[in-house]
Amino acid sequence: MAVPTQLHHQTTYAEALESLRLVDPSRPPAAVTATLARPENRHLLEYVVEDPFGAHVFPGDETGYPPGDFLADLDEQLASTAPIHLWSYIPTCAYRCRFCQYPVVLAKGPNADAKAEQWVDWNIREARLWLAAVPSLRDAPVGEFNVFGGTPSLLPPDAIRRLLDFYRENFAFGPETAIRFEGDPSTFTPDKLELLASLGVRKLSSGVQSFDDTVLHECGREHSGRMCVDFVREAQRTGFEWVSIDLMYGLLDQTLDSVRRDLDTVLDLEVTAVVCTKLHLKSYTDTRTGVAGVQPAAWQFPDYRDKLARTGHRWPPLGEQYQMRELLTEGLRAAGYTEHPTMYFARAGRGPETWKSIMVDQDRQEAEVAIGLGGSSSCRRSEAITDVNWPRYVEAVEAGRVPLASATRFSPAAQESRAVKMALTSLQPVSDEVHRTRFGRSLLAPPWRPLLDSLVSRGLARLDDSGVTLTPDGEVLVEAVINTELNLPD
Repeated sequence: MAVPTQLHHQTTYAEALESLRLVDPSRPPAAVTATLARPENRHLLEYVVEDPFGAHVFPGDETGYPPGDFLADLDEQLASTAPIHLWSYIPTCAYRCRFCQYPVVLAKGPNADAKAEQWVDWNIREARLWLAAVPSLRDAPVGEFNVFGGTPSLLPPDAIRRLLDFYRENFAFGPETAIRFEGDPSTFTPDKLELLASLGVRKLSSGVQSFDDTVLHECGREHSGRMCVDFVREAQRTGFEWVSIDLMYGLLDQTLDSVRRDLDTVLDLEVTAVVCTKLHLKSYTDTRTGVAGVQPAAWQFPDYRDKLARTGHRWPPLGEQYQMRELLTEGLRAAGYTEHPTMYFARAGRGPETWKSIMVDQDRQEAEVAIGLGGSSSCRRSEAITDVNWPRYVEAVEAGRVPLASATRFSPAAQESRAVKMALTSLQPVSDEVHRTRFGRSLLAPPWRPLLDSLVSRGLARLDDSGVTLTPDGEVLVEAVINTELNLPD
């Protein structure tokens, strides 16, 4: 396949409006569509048409920052810190999904276990380099430790045991530290679940994406909806306190009926938490809202997408995608799930996702450290991305260097903007008092007041003496707002 100069179709404003107006007649248009169609929100519509998902990485505004300076910034913050979020990225996957942009390394066939073991070796070696370069990291309390990927559940038992033992012995895990493990439903076998439980893992996450076998097949997933159901029930029987699944909407050949069935299955299973995301086609490299690998996703190629459409497949238009989102949001909230942060739903009484609240809640916003290929790490002063090119990554680790590919610094204005943006994604009221304590000025006065008044005038936020709260439309569009607005001048 020839690689085009651009990985996504440059949708015109007229095309975006037309896509927004195309809806499934079985359900009224989503409430947010009228707001998106207003001329004064043109920039929000142009953002969401291809790039609606991305409140994971908050890039700095000063590029070319020396990675060593980021490590020093991190060390200074960690010397006096509340619990932080720690990641271990294991990039191995048995196959590549057609929507996946993330840096992954295929591990399948007779040498799969050996390759997976090798990536555990490199991850541990990299972690030792972080501990040497950031001395305060060893004593920084870990609120949640996530083993993500990739598909770390592919790891053989001895490799899982070795990885978890290393982190527990070398980082400041305490009685309250939650250990979380991610995997493909088909790889979370009963034996693997029993092993993880015996090693102190309390939380599981799985990229189910859909329970519809047709949709799963078109995504390139190699598991069935039945396997997803069996995984959740087996994990609950094993006694894990938190079983979270990912659902996607806007997928090839997906319909509102399919999404309704997914919602019904989720409610029947009573999963602890659900993360709902829209298909993301624009490159993370362009937006810095996530971390992209060196190989684009198959669906990012316009020619491939057009070919699928010509051969009888269907991409849900934007209007249907927002109907899907509204259906999921209303259904989960009606069942007692709380959305905190955006599109992360936890069952009543379970609180928000711990790792996200550590990162984005206004009164916390602590550091995160991500060890492994393509990890995204940040502190209040700067942030950095680990190399996504696996040969360069390995070369750096073998040479004894923390394999950071780039770092950016936050100017004082960007630090303040970032803090407000992260707080908005929590969907909780943003307190003026907390902001004044941290930054010495009010959200209700310039330079913030004109920016927030603009949100109020468009029905996206409410202001009062205590601070700012998003409206229902503002909650739906928060990712577009924070990625297109609310930047303070230096």
